[in-house]
Amino acid sequence: MNPRLKNSTLDRRHFLRGMGVTLALPAFDSLNTGFAAETLAPSPKRLVCMANHLGFYPGNFFPKGEGGLDYDLSPTLEPLAPHKKDFTVFSNLDDGLNGGHACVHAFLSGIRTEEASGFAAKNITIDQRAAESVGSKTRYRSLTTGLDQGTKLCWTRSGITIPPINNPARLFDALFVDSDENSKSKERRRLSLRASVLDALNGSAKKLSNDLNQADKDKLDQYLTSVREVEQTLQMSQDWLGKPKPKVEINRVEEAERMHLEIMPLMLRLNALALQTDSTRVCTFELPMGFATAELDLDSYHGLSHHGKSPGRIDQLFVVETYFMKQFSKFMDHLKEMPVEGGGTVFDKTAIVIGSGMGNASGHHNRDLPVIVAGGGFQHKGHYIAPEEDHKRVPLSNLWLTLLQWFGVEDESFGRSTGTLDALA
Repeated sequence: MNPRLKNSTLDRRHFLRGMGVTLALPAFDSLNTGFAAETLAPSPKRLVCMANHLGFYPGNFFPKGEGGLDYDLSPTLEPLAPHKKDFTVFSNLDDGLNGGHACVHAFLSGIRTEEASGFAAKNITIDQRAAESVGSKTRYRSLTTGLDQGTKLCWTRSGITIPPINNPARLFDALFVDSDENSKSKERRRLSLRASVLDALNGSAKKLSNDLNQADKDKLDQYLTSVREVEQTLQMSQDWLGKPKPKVEINRVEEAERMHLEIMPLMLRLNALALQTDSTRVCTFELPMGFATAELDLDSYHGLSHHGKSPGRIDQLFVVETYFMKQFSKFMDHLKEMPVEGGGTVFDKTAIVIGSGMGNASGHHNRDLPVIVAGGGFQHKGHYIAPEEDHKRVPLSNLWLTLLQWFGVEDESFGRSTGTLDALA
């Protein structure tokens, strides 16, 4: 055997990589790597990102005192008490962005859309980067859900925002209701036609490239990237169309009359079932700023967030935020009740992000963002306090890179990252 290859343990994804594309190679006998025998883990890892557009009132969210597992839960986090050993609260994390509401869309990417062209991966969000690595292993690469119309939380590599599914009946049908044969035939014809159109557009675009300057070629490359993403989605739709959907012990969800706060528990329950059935391994859930809170007998949620330090309005805001945390706690309960092959639960295999791109909505601040990471089998630190001084501050993107590498993505950077974070080691 060639002595240079004797101790070769390189993962196959290390062989050919460039321009954001990884080519998985077949097994080579001369390398003695045995790639052909590779098998999937019995229980894959999962990622959930839950984001609130208006953040959380800092005075009630962040724990007081030093970090570690012995910290006292803050008032807002009290509903998470049953899970205290299973999550980490982060203080002093952000990506140095400013702009109030206009920056919230960058929470999961660290990059505002107007500056995305300056970064190799553009403004892709952590959920979509994880979804890329999943590919067609699940029926849906990712599941984007929320209340109302959303606020552009999730972004693909080509700069396309993914609107959330906000209707629980539609979500249930997509996950668990099989179409009849006539509908499947129509869908196959539609996918075939769209694929043919895409092929034609792709070929024409490549010919056009010969007549473009470098700047326009870059724009064309972005376009072709989006075409490739659509092609991949179409192919996955074709592959999964004939496979039966999983059956779950929950009655079919009917159309809801209102798409507001009262459907939050049901939407989170459906997300949990999607993870349990491996319909997807990447979920997002978004709480926008414009939904009503009348069912809690409160004023406008957006209006309450601009409390101006009024004790009465802060008290009302606390009711809303506590309601959110109660629902997040129930979501963790559901995942802990779902066993997986090989032992453990879905919760053990799922990293859950809870947070916001808004630090303090009353002042439109985007610093010191509220962030929690739960589950994932991590050795949680309780309260992790990052350096507060500007010249020592840790980018939030470092946490995203850490989670992506845990998920199995072998990127060496993400967003504004400067490295990984040891808080979850």
